[in-house]
Amino acid sequence: MNIVDRRLNPRGKALENRQRFLRRAKGVVQQAVKQSLQSRNIRDVLEGGEVSIPMDGMEEPSLRRGSGGTHDHVLPGNKTFIEGDVLPRSGGSGGGKPDKAGEGAGEDAFRFVLTREEFLNVFLDDLELPDLAKRRLTETEHESPVRAGYSVSGSPANIAVNRTTRLAMMRRMALRRPNSETIARLQAEIAACEEDGLRLVLEDKVKALEAKVRRIPYIDPVDVRYRRYENEPKPVAQAVMFCLMDVSSSMTEHMKDLAKRFYMLLYIFLAQRYRHVELVFIRHTDRAEEVDEDTFFHSPATGGTLVSSALEAMRSVIAKRYSPEDWNIYAAQASDGDNSYSDEATTERLLKDAILPASQYFAYLEVGESDRESMSHSALWRLYERLRSEGAPLSIRKVSHRSEIFPVFRELFQRRQGHEKAPS
Repeated sequence: MNIVDRRLNPRGKALENRQRFLRRAKGVVQQAVKQSLQSRNIRDVLEGGEVSIPMDGMEEPSLRRGSGGTHDHVLPGNKTFIEGDVLPRSGGSGGGKPDKAGEGAGEDAFRFVLTREEFLNVFLDDLELPDLAKRRLTETEHESPVRAGYSVSGSPANIAVNRTTRLAMMRRMALRRPNSETIARLQAEIAACEEDGLRLVLEDKVKALEAKVRRIPYIDPVDVRYRRYENEPKPVAQAVMFCLMDVSSSMTEHMKDLAKRFYMLLYIFLAQRYRHVELVFIRHTDRAEEVDEDTFFHSPATGGTLVSSALEAMRSVIAKRYSPEDWNIYAAQASDGDNSYSDEATTERLLKDAILPASQYFAYLEVGESDRESMSHSALWRLYERLRSEGAPLSIRKVSHRSEIFPVFRELFQRRQGHEKAPS
């Protein structure tokens, strides 16, 4: 969101201070937008909505003339205090804020509504996203008007002036409508004629031509043509985003929250570049299932860990509903790195033979607890790292703190110099 101040510099307020205030306000709005995402579903990210920012410190700074020294005085109209009384702070504990609800005046929050475009502009203000190539354009319900010739009726705004003028000229020529030069020439001959009989003949001829001019208008309603438009379906790109996540007992709520934040960013990225984006949630332990978003993030599950079960479920969904010929397929997998040793070969085979060839982009996010200073390389991380070193088109990153999600996403989707390619 760009805040532009076009007010004149008022008396007593410096321009530099006002600009500093505007920069501070923009930072507060950005922080409020990012905090509001915590309580939203992934599909609700693009809807804009109400944002609250604290009033504390949001007043515009100004310069005031100081009188110097210490002055004690009582304001007019006071009936409670006298000079020398000490006024208690509201809330009872200092700081100007009440300790409990209902005590003191309290502090209000400034609420305002951001549109969808404003919300995304604020959220993606410091993120540079690449333009990944779209695999195929497919039909959607989107239509746009295209030129489809001319019609004899329509809106005055759509009058085809050139076509109307051309038809009118053709009609006048076909009906031999007299032109003004012919009548002017005859009138000149009448003025120069000295014979009364010839003058009467010429005058009758001029009257006949003028009557014919009145019968044949310069532009007739039958000449008018309007530009005609028809709605034509426009092909646009569509994408599907697969969210894969390990929900075994080793995945804590903190890890799931990190995964949700990454999925949210990826969904925003896709929705900015495709008109139609579908979400598919696949969770797994030692078996996988397609679920809704609420079950995906909040419903508990028990069991071991087999990553191949999620990849096999994704392969099955692609085969049934999302042909790679018609859909741009993206996948994001989140896990703590646990996987059965016996499952490594099956996971590698599914990735290399089925998932990666059908996908535009595959990202693996390994999540850890926030109190870990460093994350060791898991078996799943080593497998994906080996596949990437062999040229497989996938990206792998590790995060353990919320503050790392946005930098990692920025690193994955930074704009490449030269030609654009999928991040690695």
